[in-house]
Amino acid sequence: MRHIETSLRQGDALIIVDVQNDFCPGGALPIEEGDQVIPLLNQWIDDALLADIPIYVSRDWHPVNHPSFEEQGGPWPSHCLQDTMGARFHPELRVPESAIKITKGVRFDQDQNSVFDQTGLAVQLRKKNIRRVYIGGLAEDVCVLASALDGIQEGFEVLVIPDATRPVTPEGGENARRRMRSAGVRFSGN
Repeated sequence: MRHIETSLRQGDALIIVDVQNDFCPGGALPIEEGDQVIPLLNQWIDDALLADIPIYVSRDWHPVNHPSFEEQGGPWPSHCLQDTMGARFHPELRVPESAIKITKGVRFDQDQNSVFDQTGLAVQLRKKNIRRVYIGGLAEDVCVLASALDGIQEGFEVLVIPDATRPVTPEGGENARRRMRSAGVRFSGN
C-alpha cells in the first residue's frame, strides 16, 4: 500500500470511530468491507504520532439489554457487549498506548452514536486547543455521521477521511455524505 500524504498539523486531532470486531466481517453487526479501513487508518495513526497529534479512539460498549438492540425495540442486533471479543478493537488496528479511548453507548435510556454525545470530548479538545478534527471509522452512515455533525455543531472544522470509512448500506452512505456536506463537513483529499 502506498503511503498517504496527510496534512496533519498542530491544532488537529485524529478521531477513529468504532473499529471493533462486531462491525467487521464475521462480527455481530458486520459492515461490508469494514476491515478494509484498517490499513489506511493505521497510516493516519502513524502520521499523527509523527506529528504529535492527539489520537482519540471510540468504542461502543453496550450493556446487556441496551435500548439500541432489536429485542429492546431498537434497530440493531445485539453487538459490542461489554467485555466481549466483539467489543474489542479489531486486532489489526494499531491503537497506540497514547491514544485516548472514548467509551460510548453505555446508557440504559438512549443510544450514543456520536463520540461527542455526553462524553466530554468537545471540552477536552478545546482544552488542547484543537480546532480541526479528522474522522474515520465505522459506520459512515451511523456513528461517523453523528460524530461529524456533532463536531460541526461544537464549532470544530471537521474532515472525514472518505476511504477510511464504510456505510451500513450504499444508500445510507450516499445520504450520510450529502448530510455531512450540507452541514459543512469536508472530506480530506477533496
